[in-house]
Amino acid sequence: MSGPNLIPLDAVDPAMVEELLDRAFEPGRHTRTAYKIREGMDWLPGLSFAALDNDGLLVGTIQCWPVALTDPNGRAHPMIMVGPVAVLPDQQGGGYGKALMTAAIAALDPRAPLPQVMIGDPEYYGRFWGFSAEQTGGWTVPGPYEKHRLLVRCDNPAVLPAVGELGPWRR
Repeated sequence: MSGPNLIPLDAVDPAMVEELLDRAFEPGRHTRTAYKIREGMDWLPGLSFAALDNDGLLVGTIQCWPVALTDPNGRAHPMIMVGPVAVLPDQQGGGYGKALMTAAIAALDPRAPLPQVMIGDPEYYGRFWGFSAEQTGGWTVPGPYEKHRLLVRCDNPAVLPAVGELGPWRR
């Protein structure tokens, strides 16, 4: 393999993306907390990608979403929710997920980088991209989750509210 071939996700048929997500996760994926956090939002085309194998077949996707952490005063702090990062089960371990994550983070505008938030494995996402649960202990989300898996990545963690609820970014 010469390395994953990445293309903009909006170049892929949405039905193919949904089929891949169903294969990568269980069919009940729509009930997950991450779906509630970004409910009603459209994914961000400039930060969302698809991975193709050497035969040009869709093997992975990443989507990023506009969300916000609303502090106790009602102020919404915009963020980008990263995920799902989805790779077909028989293609996992081939570097597709890592390439998709790297592409999404590289596509962020360095002049005004919003904090990125996700629900994921702290060891993996922390080691490669600097995600951490250190700042998220006082945050809540609309649904069940494991506190140590609510992660954030931010150039200046001091700007992050200590307390708030994560949900869709409704301007």
